Amino acid sequence: MNGEKTVFGKILDGEIPCHRVYEDEHVLAFLDVGPLSAGHTLVIPKERVALLHELSDEQAAAIGRVLPRIARAVLEATGATEYNVLQNNGAGAHQAVLHVHFHLIPKIDGKGLGIGWESGSLEAGEGEALAAQVAAALSS
Repeated sequence: MNGEKTVFGKILDGEIPCHRVYEDEHVLAFLDVGPLSAGHTLVIPKERVALLHELSDEQAAAIGRVLPRIARAVLEATGATEYNVLQNNGAGAHQAVLHVHFHLIPKIDGKGLGIGWESGSLEAGEGEALAAQVAAALSS
């Protein structure tokens, strides 16, 4: 990230207030001020990086530990039974705030996240080659 503080950095520094629902040494969760539905919650690491792949393993694990617990609490509080978890990386992928964040968005009375999904196809040879490339990148 550049040296400029994001809105989430300002929230972490106490410069902007938020409606906190959870906080520990690694993670902060708070209600989105522009919610798609009641209970729309943002979960952010305290590590200040823009993209998911830049996040340390420790911070990623911390989010992974609390995200299900926050989801259960939001469902209980809102009465929702369905929800989306959304995480975008980069402006071209609709990331508006360049600080890693997860949206937990309940589906309530038709409100929540709406998405289009234009599926393609994966040919056997193409899939085999791409899987091998990803596996090789993981082991390097």
